[in-house]
Amino acid sequence: MMVDTDSVEVERLLTGDQLGCPVCSGVLAPWGHGRARQIRGPGGLTSWLQPRRSRCGDCRATHVLLPMSVLVRRADCVDVIGAALGLMATGAGHRKIGTVLDVAVGTVRGWLRRFASRAASWRVVFTDLVVSLDPMSAPIRVHQSLVADVVEVIGLAAAAAARRFGRKPPWQFVSGVSGGLLLGPVPAG
Repeated sequence: MMVDTDSVEVERLLTGDQLGCPVCSGVLAPWGHGRARQIRGPGGLTSWLQPRRSRCGDCRATHVLLPMSVLVRRADCVDVIGAALGLMATGAGHRKIGTVLDVAVGTVRGWLRRFASRAASWRVVFTDLVVSLDPMSAPIRVHQSLVADVVEVIGLAAAAAARRFGRKPPWQFVSGVSGGLLLGPVPAG
């Protein structure tokens, strides 16, 4: 379950019975912590993340509460992965992107392949989101590549959400919308 990046606010919501279970809509309560792991940020700087765990009082399901600054099962923060996808949309290849972002070429290649294989589904999800957040939005431009189309519509959706709900880093918005699964299974739709 994706939550805000402010761990103090997440803890306040969790202990104040203000987080709902995504399975049954019951109330989540604190339930320890997940496994600690290192997250690579811009420039290769690392930080430790030990996400909070919660448990639903009704259905008893447990959930790891991941901050929107990361994606599920990824060691790099979403801003670094988003920067790679933005460079891919401009035509850059995995070697150049890896060099620019100081990320292993094989890691970048994996991100790009995974995203490209899911791009058509994400285009539908984020196009629907643009229309629902801002029905009067400008027409969406069509590019020479599907990936460029998706990155464009992701930017438009993030901008529409910022106008409506307040500014949030765009790729963190994307992480939240995708449930942390931007590079995960193909979305339904």
